[in-house]
Amino acid sequence: MNIIAKALAVLKTREFISVATADKSGKPNSAPKLLLKVKGAFIYLIDYSIGKTVQNLRVNPLVSLSFIDVSSLLGYRLNGTAAVIEKGRLYAECLKVLRKKEITLSAERIVQGVRDNKAHADFEMGIPERFLVYKVRIEEGSEISPRGVIERENN
Repeated sequence: MNIIAKALAVLKTREFISVATADKSGKPNSAPKLLLKVKGAFIYLIDYSIGKTVQNLRVNPLVSLSFIDVSSLLGYRLNGTAAVIEKGRLYAECLKVLRKKEITLSAERIVQGVRDNKAHADFEMGIPERFLVYKVRIEEGSEISPRGVIERENN
């Protein structure tokens, strides 16, 4: 299995991912985003905060996503180009997936909270009225081994 395919398989088991962007002067910004779905060479992310990330993407659509597969300790970096989706058919489709994900994540977090003897309100998830969808096309990937060996691949 190639690097990008391995990374995308790991992402299918994740809820959140770190997204790095840069403004037109190159100043970096990194923020966690909800991972909605992985489909083909595309990753769909949800942004609730609607701040620096979208401002950066409007002037510079390049993104870098990073995460670790804790079972293998392999690190991954996926670079690509993001489109900001604010309305339309794709946005509506993503909203349906997001509503289902909200229910699943809330239920899992409440059950875990009960197991940990924590108040369930701390674990409920809600969808704000306004959010953005980022459709990221993956163009290159890197895999970093626990020994620091880096392998790269272009899509």
